[in-house]
Amino acid sequence: MLIWFLPLFLFLLLIGLPVFFCLLAAPGALLWLNGQERDLTLLYRNLYNGMDSFPLMAIPFFMLAGELMNRGGITVRLVEFSQALMGHLRGGLAQVNILSSILFAGLSGSAVADTSALGSMLIPAMEREGYSRKFAAAVTAASSVIGPIIPPSGIMIIYAYVMGESVAALFLAGIVPGVLVGVGLMIMVRAMADRYELPAARRVVFDSVEIGVMERWFSLGLVRLNLGLLLAQFVPLAEGAGPQMKWLAFFGAVLFAHGLMLGLRRVVSPAFRTICKRAVVPLQTPVLILGGILAGVFTPTEAAAVAVAYALLISFLVLGSMRLADLPQVFSRAGITSAVVLLLVGAAMSFKTVVSLSHAPEQLADFILTLSENPLILLFLINLLLFVVGMFLDAGPAIIILGPILGPVFTDLGVESVHFAIIMCVNLTVGLATPPMGLVLFVAAAVSQERVTTIAKAILPFLAIEIAVIFLITFVPAISLTIPRLTGFLN
Repeated sequence: MLIWFLPLFLFLLLIGLPVFFCLLAAPGALLWLNGQERDLTLLYRNLYNGMDSFPLMAIPFFMLAGELMNRGGITVRLVEFSQALMGHLRGGLAQVNILSSILFAGLSGSAVADTSALGSMLIPAMEREGYSRKFAAAVTAASSVIGPIIPPSGIMIIYAYVMGESVAALFLAGIVPGVLVGVGLMIMVRAMADRYELPAARRVVFDSVEIGVMERWFSLGLVRLNLGLLLAQFVPLAEGAGPQMKWLAFFGAVLFAHGLMLGLRRVVSPAFRTICKRAVVPLQTPVLILGGILAGVFTPTEAAAVAVAYALLISFLVLGSMRLADLPQVFSRAGITSAVVLLLVGAAMSFKTVVSLSHAPEQLADFILTLSENPLILLFLINLLLFVVGMFLDAGPAIIILGPILGPVFTDLGVESVHFAIIMCVNLTVGLATPPMGLVLFVAAAVSQERVTTIAKAILPFLAIEIAVIFLITFVPAISLTIPRLTGFLN
């Protein structure tokens, strides 16, 4: 009888009951009707236990870091930087929108935050430049799905927590797929530029942009330190070289980096240099997070806390763009957003308890294996299933519900667990921009004051590109697995 929990869950979802209550009411009602009161108690106890986890603390910290960055004026700097790089292309502001999403993904890891923060700036700007409002909203919604793919990613933290995977391995595996989605969208915009007569190319570099003294020196130091650390990896040192030689190599690399930067000053204009310097501080965030994790300095959860500390430091001391009076609203927004996510995680973990009691995974595995024993055919079919699920269900709950069911099946068929995790995360993330229930479509509609149905039609060419990327990373595992293997996070 317990196997009926899934149809009941779908029925409650379709009649409009919030996902949180659907996840608890459907299995709870069947356990009660089945006379399993003891398991019913376990179900609601797991609601708290599902949230009481150290790895999940990374989610509210990353949410808070994103809120601090957005309130501290970081979004404006990223958009200006993107305009300076991409404004000379045909359909330049659409390309800027996509590049800004790629850069913003390294700060927030949230598609909704990307849509609301960048959409509120770029949709009106694109409309003033001659783009239709529906096209501007569609580009914003389509590019915002890059946020949860490029690290840091909230849904990858959830997947790692549920399935026992390495957060660092998932973060690294998401870099190339996320960039591929962005590049694919840029190619589509360029292909549409002539056919739909998108605005002509116009380089956008703001001459009036200024930078404070503290930010100027902070950016100068960060660029040289980062480039010096990178160049120091290529300095040939004798085997068994001591710490003194390594420090000398590092200082030499920093001096060489300083010389390179001085040489570049003659190539670019002062206005372009200023915009690049203003982008250094926010772009240091993903470098700090991934660099610290890869170097073993801190765990992903600790990296999230470090990101918050860095955001506070630059917002108050370096940029001077925030006041103490701004903190209550920032903490409130981050707390509400985090509470929504964690409640869904807790409810989905309770839902997972009934999934295991019902033996649904075993039955589904047997059913899947009756379709075919070829992993490639099964991956194609599962992608179709995930795409349909993503149309109606948010990525977080879908991962917690389907991950324990589908993950072990494909692992037994020889599919690398991290590879399947990326397939699932990317597919369900694209579902956020897929009609009829894609969350970012509704956010884009609210920001642009355009109808959801109108945006849904305009977004179809971009969805085609994202679906093509999903199948590409499905059938070419090296796309997602190469970086984790090279860095030693995947054997």
